Amino acid sequence: MNPSSVRQRFLADGFLAVPGFLNADEVAACLRELNQFIEREVPNLPREHVFYENKEERSTLKQIQRLHEHNPWFGELMNGKPRALAEELLGTEVIPQNMQFFNKPPGVSHPTPPHQDGYYFKLDPPEALTMWLALEKVDEENGCVHYVRASHKNGLRPHGPTGTLGFSQGMTDFGSAADLSAEEAMPASPGDLLAHHALTIHRADGNSSPSRTRHALGFIFYSVNAKVDARAQEAYRREAERQQRDRI
Repeated sequence: MNPSSVRQRFLADGFLAVPGFLNADEVAACLRELNQFIEREVPNLPREHVFYENKEERSTLKQIQRLHEHNPWFGELMNGKPRALAEELLGTEVIPQNMQFFNKPPGVSHPTPPHQDGYYFKLDPPEALTMWLALEKVDEENGCVHYVRASHKNGLRPHGPTGTLGFSQGMTDFGSAADLSAEEAMPASPGDLLAHHALTIHRADGNSSPSRTRHALGFIFYSVNAKVDARAQEAYRREAERQQRDRI
């Protein structure tokens, strides 16, 4: 791919799909390391770094935060090809912020509400992006990501509490004809990567499959030009942790 055309598409649409970002062997290595991490290390993680759809059922694991800090293998992965692509898309050096595991367990998962990651990040300017790497087949049935094309150009929209664990804030004014006409579902195969701007509106349905999971890795990078509003971020972090405690 031509780097300049890739960046131009990202800036125009607010998101980008990169098929085959990891090959089959690299995906297998991710799954192997992830399964070992879940078995050996997840039970000892801080409770605010691990979310379950049902706290009584470990099979309903839905999200793990800060993988790159808990395990050096994931730190190396984050600082390799994903970081290089992030710098290409943002056009600046980047600062790795978070690496996450995402899942939608079959039969019990909830929709991911429409939101903009920039609401959580509290950055000025909001120069950041999130990457989403599929580790298994993802489609409409098990909850693929939906993006609203070019929505990053219209600034931050109103957000409010959702009651959804791991996505405590969502857009309160989503659903206009303009939103829905510009929305695009993004199915993915193992190894495919999606990247989106911090202001791009996105969501996902719940997993309606009776048996399929939806395993993926997420990467968050901030531009070196972006400054964190520390007070606003701390207030949001405390509120998110309070909501998490209430559900544990």
